[in-house]
Amino acid sequence: MGRALIVVDVQNDFCEGGSVPVAGGALVAVKSRDLVGRAAEAGYQYVVATRDHHIDPGDHFSDTPNFKTSWPVHCVAGTQGSDFHPDFLPAVHAGALDAVFYKGAYEAAYSGFEGADEGGTGLTAWLREHGVTTVDVVGIATDHCVKATALDARTVNLRSWRHRAEPASDQGPWRKTPSP
Repeated sequence: MGRALIVVDVQNDFCEGGSVPVAGGALVAVKSRDLVGRAAEAGYQYVVATRDHHIDPGDHFSDTPNFKTSWPVHCVAGTQGSDFHPDFLPAVHAGALDAVFYKGAYEAAYSGFEGADEGGTGLTAWLREHGVTTVDVVGIATDHCVKATALDARTVNLRSWRHRAEPASDQGPWRKTPSP
């Protein structure tokens, strides 16, 4: 019965200065990096991350986005905007991630469970292969991709928690919210 941390979309385009910035995104990058650095101490056997990785996602991109199903161009594969945020990179360079799952190449994808690693293994299969039964989900943005990933974890019978980056004095730096 393993436990994994899923870090969702801590990428340049979702942080301040990016094409679809989320207020506080850089702070989430720092807090995510710090949590990954304490993964073993926090009880995680595995740490994985997701990345938006758009090649040609069709009508997911729009010059007149509605910010629900269409968005400005973001996280295009091979661009700086699709890279992990510099404040998260120390965790990546330290080899702290067991796998990275890329999503949204040719269509909109919000959940990390819609992605696959470089070998083509989906997140569900990877977690099952590693005996994971519980996941905690952190990252950017809690109202879109983090939420979708936490909810999808429940649909594949994983116990999941979605974390918010706001400080909570009674629960440490991350506030846990059970996913419905």
